[in-house]
Amino acid sequence: MVVDARERLIESTRELLWERGYVGASPKAIQQRAGAGQGSMYHHFRGKPDLALAAITRTAEEMRARAEAELSDAGTPVQRITAYLRRERDSLRGCPVGRLTQDPDVMADPALRRPVEETFAWLRARLAEVLAEARANGELDTALDPAATATALVAVLQGGYVLARAADDAVAYAQAVDGALGLLAGHVR
Repeated sequence: MVVDARERLIESTRELLWERGYVGASPKAIQQRAGAGQGSMYHHFRGKPDLALAAITRTAEEMRARAEAELSDAGTPVQRITAYLRRERDSLRGCPVGRLTQDPDVMADPALRRPVEETFAWLRARLAEVLAEARANGELDTALDPAATATALVAVLQGGYVLARAADDAVAYAQAVDGALGLLAGHVR
């Protein structure tokens, strides 16, 4: 299958944003990784911000699609949340969307920030829906606040990435997830 230059540019930008951040994803580095020339880049995109937006948007969409698949899969709500939290992740690389929150250039640009902000708002809301479902069906006690718990779960995942990267040890991420699930288990009926 031949991948066109536009796709190669987006995928290369996604990888570079994850590895190096916005500043490190220079047009030259993007073009080199994509095997595309400057003319091709500017044929498909108005400039680096436009290309970065396409890359960030695709990364955010893929993150949401994968989470949705896991959160709407078979099983009880708590089983689905557990599967989502325990799914295999490259914790030492960090979350490709979460890492963007640490990039001042992305956060300073409202257009680049929007897909990041929307993704985390969606994830919190979607987890809250699943937690509310568990509360409604009697799986979780009614004292549990779905919105606050969903926010805490997202914070644990993102914080787990930070701890794993800081320690250069994936065990820190796994412990964060185990701790969150242990706290959630205290509300299971």
